[in-house]
Amino acid sequence: MDLGLAGKSAVVTGGSKGTGLAIVRTLVAEGMRVVAASRRATPELKETGAAHVAVDLTTAEGGGELVERAAAELGGIDLLVNNVGIGDTDDLVQGALLDLRELPDSAWRQTFDLHFYSALRVTRAALPHLIERQGVVVNVSSSGARVVSAGPAHYNVAKAALNALTKVTAEQFGDRGVRAITISPGPILTGVWTDPEGFIGRMAREQGLTHEDFVERMTDSLGASTGRISTPEEVARLVAFAASPNNVNGAEFLVDGGIVKHL
Repeated sequence: MDLGLAGKSAVVTGGSKGTGLAIVRTLVAEGMRVVAASRRATPELKETGAAHVAVDLTTAEGGGELVERAAAELGGIDLLVNNVGIGDTDDLVQGALLDLRELPDSAWRQTFDLHFYSALRVTRAALPHLIERQGVVVNVSSSGARVVSAGPAHYNVAKAALNALTKVTAEQFGDRGVRAITISPGPILTGVWTDPEGFIGRMAREQGLTHEDFVERMTDSLGASTGRISTPEEVARLVAFAASPNNVNGAEFLVDGGIVKHL
């Protein structure tokens, strides 16, 4: 199916690996010109043919720098995908093991800078381009924003704030042709789950379990109706649909295999 994206331009944050890389590949395959933002490029990203902007989006100036360089590369922006996330595994482990009495302000600030403020700053900088082109913002959130017990507390709270940001963007700029959509994956089959030094691998060691046993226990406890973890490509295809010409605005789409049970 032709999604009507050929010739349009996109910026994908966190685009060098994992879900972000899958999104870049999918958008390039749809004929889009793509700038991927991350701190470092990867060989896999270079193979896509997408341009790369090296930037630290946890800084106050990172969002504006990215948009300025991306717009110069692309001539404008039709789609912004705020996907950057995960970051420091130590921070995630800390958030999973410590409760509100123990988790320090520094951990909250670091997590919000990466998962919320990065999206806010990039969106704010990109809005003139998005208004001009009647573009789309896709915020990649997490089912953890709705199932707060399933992951690090500060991460889930930051993602809940990101969900609210989508609603605000859709409401304030929908009448100027800008749409904003949230896509909330559950666990995704990336290094976060598969790498022994990733978040799940680290948590397995904390629990005194093998990586394989911990993955099995986590998968069972989350209760996905499909009985499996989603793939990056499944998330990427939904991003492409959200970006395609349609009248969806302010909505959230879950890609979690049925983990979230409530309405």
